[in-house]
Amino acid sequence: MTRLEAAFPYIDTHTAGHPTRAILGGVPPLRGRSVLEKRQDFEARFDHLRSALLHEPRGHAAMVGLIPVPSEVADFGAIFISSYVYLGMCGHGTIGFARTLAHTGAISAKTCNSFTLETPAGVVDVQLEWDDAGELRSVSLKNVPAYMGLAGFEVEVEGPGLIRTDILYSGMWYAMVPAAPLGLSLEPDNVSACLALGWKIKQAIAKATEGLPELRGLPAPSVLFHSDLVQGSSRQLLVLAPNKYDRSPCGTGTCARMAQLLMQGELTEDATYRAENIFGVPFTATLAGKSKVQGTTGYSVVVRGEAFLTSQGTLYLEKGDPLSGGFLGR
Repeated sequence: MTRLEAAFPYIDTHTAGHPTRAILGGVPPLRGRSVLEKRQDFEARFDHLRSALLHEPRGHAAMVGLIPVPSEVADFGAIFISSYVYLGMCGHGTIGFARTLAHTGAISAKTCNSFTLETPAGVVDVQLEWDDAGELRSVSLKNVPAYMGLAGFEVEVEGPGLIRTDILYSGMWYAMVPAAPLGLSLEPDNVSACLALGWKIKQAIAKATEGLPELRGLPAPSVLFHSDLVQGSSRQLLVLAPNKYDRSPCGTGTCARMAQLLMQGELTEDATYRAENIFGVPFTATLAGKSKVQGTTGYSVVVRGEAFLTSQGTLYLEKGDPLSGGFLGR
């Protein structure tokens, strides 16, 4: 007879290639009124589940998890977990969650064209596009405002030397780095080189920005390499860790990049920005409005993408398994 310690029903989706694992049961009720407080409670009491649910042998370094939680201020609530840090907001994960809700019947073309989602970073608005057969076609989310945190930040990096970057917030922090001056090609066969250099840059930025009040004690900025294609269109690759990159163009990173382009005058406020990943799969983004955030201009960006189902099942933690808690090789 199989002896189980725990079981977690789940649905996996991918959004432009990057996975979202929605954990639909098995996690004990979380304390707190806001989603942020619930996330903090999960981190304090159940952080061991993060590795068990996301890492090998049940997952991999790039897996992103989503745990639905009740919300007092929105239609749904969700916390995002990843290999190394907790996410304030996740664009591809939000799109994946909408696809999961449609698959389970929690939303449908007959009942729902939009919903609100409370995340640790704030409430986002989600718009749904259904096809004539009632299948979810695409998802558009109005993200928390993106704004400039550190403009023209300079850091010395072993190898390339001095790097100059704009660091923007859009639910997480992102350092914008042009790929071409570094000789980087944003292609599937060049991911290892991008990871190696991106991780060096991220470590250098993390050290140089440690303790700066502008970053509000949040995780260090990830490096968003971008390569311009034509005006209003770029290829993007986000380096998260030495063994982890965002397979999608990065939803929140796309919001930050569009805000940067608007600030630079490279885009007009009525323009549509197209960001594709290294496989050529795009997100599109438009400006929804501006506001004052952290003493500067915040840009509310709507990003649109598609998610697809990949698997559904139950994750088991079996008694006696020496690797039950998960593992990663770095």
